[in-house]
Amino acid sequence: MPQAKLQVKILAHTPEPLSIIYASFRQCYHAGYVGDMWERLQNGEIPKEKQAQFVQNIISSGHESPIEHVCFTFALSGVSRALTHQLVRHRIASYSQQSQRYVDFSNMDYVLPPAIARNPQILARYEKFMQEVSNAYHDIKEMLEKDGRGEYAKEDARMVLPQASTSNIVVTMNCRSLINFFEHRCCTRAQWEIRNCANKMLLECKKILPEIFTFAGAKCERLGYCPEGEKFCCGRYPVKK
Repeated sequence: MPQAKLQVKILAHTPEPLSIIYASFRQCYHAGYVGDMWERLQNGEIPKEKQAQFVQNIISSGHESPIEHVCFTFALSGVSRALTHQLVRHRIASYSQQSQRYVDFSNMDYVLPPAIARNPQILARYEKFMQEVSNAYHDIKEMLEKDGRGEYAKEDARMVLPQASTSNIVVTMNCRSLINFFEHRCCTRAQWEIRNCANKMLLECKKILPEIFTFAGAKCERLGYCPEGEKFCCGRYPVKK
């Protein structure tokens, strides 16, 4: 029953993401048909630098909808159920999550909060409870199986599992949804686990599409001020008066 380690991996993304976004923006302002310029984009006749500059200029004007044409699919591992409950609140996305109905959690992995890890007394109690939960799950599942629930025993035994129990999940979001996700979850006010996950996801996005994600992150990064007010501001940026 080990402590879980966060893993973030991009499984796939829309091919030629910058050119797709460039063509989409151009179609909004171009009298012709952008399908005719696609070959020029592919063979380098329209340089990437020109595409990037055009895209960034339009985005800076507030026009963002064309970036929705590009999507990223992530595999997340070693995340808690507490994290995934927050994650799925981001609506414009697709999710496929490991099922507690069908997967046996007798040897449950769990997420360890740093604040608990720092205090030996709290850590000992936490780990003891996690072992108690794992034992209870195993015992209840076995008793339910003998009582006639068979393969459905897991769906009842899972009721004892805590939010710390780990999960694996596949997430697909378009660029605009990702930017919104990063604005909320890279903020220091976000819960520590989903903030760590968001920062790792952002790092991977920057490697593939820096033209869009270089300036992504917490809202204050884009605004230049903190929109959270005096009470919640972390101090990185001034509060807008």
